[in-house]
Amino acid sequence: MDFWYVIIAAVVSYLLGSIPTSVWVGKLFYGVDVREQGSGNAGATNTFRVLGAKAAIPVFIIDVLKAYVAAKLVVFFPYLPHTPMYINLQLLFGILAVVGHIFPIYAGFKGGKGVASLLGVTLAISPISALLALAVFVVVLLITHCVSLGSMLAGCSYPLFVFFVEKTDIVSLQVFSVIFAVLLLVTHRKNIARLRNGEEKKMW
Repeated sequence: MDFWYVIIAAVVSYLLGSIPTSVWVGKLFYGVDVREQGSGNAGATNTFRVLGAKAAIPVFIIDVLKAYVAAKLVVFFPYLPHTPMYINLQLLFGILAVVGHIFPIYAGFKGGKGVASLLGVTLAISPISALLALAVFVVVLLITHCVSLGSMLAGCSYPLFVFFVEKTDIVSLQVFSVIFAVLLLVTHRKNIARLRNGEEKKMW
């Protein structure tokens, strides 16, 4: 494996993740910086609240795809799918895309929470667990109308699916799944406080 190829792919992954979809969509088509309205978050949920579904849906899809594509850059390397090195490179590139989403170089390093991009990474690496976690999110959202609660419960369910449904023996993926859940809880600290106080906003 050529070290410089990994470095190039890593940089590309970060730059892909840095595409500030909600910011660009808001400014180009609505003349609005979504970071200055609503929750101030540059993600699909705040885009929905500020600009509506017509803007939020493409933002969500692109935010998922940019991390998915980054994790799939591994196809340019000579490793068999589902082997430890293959997964490790997917994790490296995917995580860098998420970092780019949270700290986008194109938007003053002020981005979103990375939920959609994390979904893109998990879809690329462990699609079965990702889809099951997505199902948890949809069910919770339909019952509670609360995106943050659905995101956190889906994130916490993801490592359970990785361990007990896919039953992976790749340590890096096991560790990532746990960090994935913890990261979602950490980035939703304010949401947790609002949920406790009964002040969390609902989608409808």
